Amino acid sequence: MLTGIHFLLTYTCNWECDHCFLFCGPRAEGTFTLAQIRRILEDAKKIPTLEWVYFEGGEPTLFYPILVEGVRIAREKGFRTGIVTNAYWATCVEDAKLWLKPFAELGLEDLSLSDDEFHSEAEQTPAQRARIAAEELGMPTGTICIERPTVERTGEKGAPVVGGGGMLRGRAVEKLTEGLSTRPAEELTTCPYEDLESPGRVHLDPFGHVHLCQGLSMGNLWKKPLSELDGTYDAAEHPICGPLIQGGPLALAREYEIDVGTRFVDECHYCYLVRKALRERFPAYLAPPLVYGLEEESMEPEG
Repeated sequence: MLTGIHFLLTYTCNWECDHCFLFCGPRAEGTFTLAQIRRILEDAKKIPTLEWVYFEGGEPTLFYPILVEGVRIAREKGFRTGIVTNAYWATCVEDAKLWLKPFAELGLEDLSLSDDEFHSEAEQTPAQRARIAAEELGMPTGTICIERPTVERTGEKGAPVVGGGGMLRGRAVEKLTEGLSTRPAEELTTCPYEDLESPGRVHLDPFGHVHLCQGLSMGNLWKKPLSELDGTYDAAEHPICGPLIQGGPLALAREYEIDVGTRFVDECHYCYLVRKALRERFPAYLAPPLVYGLEEESMEPEG
């Protein structure tokens, strides 16, 4: 039952964090146009269970006028709205209030601020200044804090447990897995974080991909509207989701005879590597290339 859609408003970001699922950064391409947002939100009204519309990225405030108007359109169509931002613009509380005032006036219901060592190590971070400003404007706000993965304690039978809150997908696989404890592939038989069978929320990107998980697409909404994709989605028939539901990344690797190693930090780590190995075989479902750290032909948004 789809209750939320998250616009990846842009893959461009002013930062290039090690933990980023999507390989976002200053050189990443792909940004929604206002016409595309309007078109999707009009179609989204056909999904009776849909309640929330979020805007994130990348860093969505890099395209500030589009973000403000996108929130306004979503509110006009009756959706609850939220934004996820790293608050780079909050150079002081007074300035942050200027950035946030339009959203307060539009009735934004959730401002999620990324505030961790990946984004800032200052004594008072931009996110902290933004939170003060938001509270003064009466805006609901929260903090997203992801710690660097570490072996934090010992689990059952002496097995090490990796903690930190991050997911080992995208750039995090390249930057954060070294030195972490691993588990045998035979233990990684579930998808513990995503409901692939009946997703409650999806992420939409400027190239039309409807992400069930970062880089795992339900389909392309420029070819079939989101309301139709949602209505016809059958996880068991999906070439990637089907095996994952049956037996996690181990089943996916065995289904397509993919060998990417024998030990992995966790399910996400294994799944990401298997999906990357399968990308050329299933480019429509494992997309876009950017999310797998790949540079291919120019990807021009449609719609």
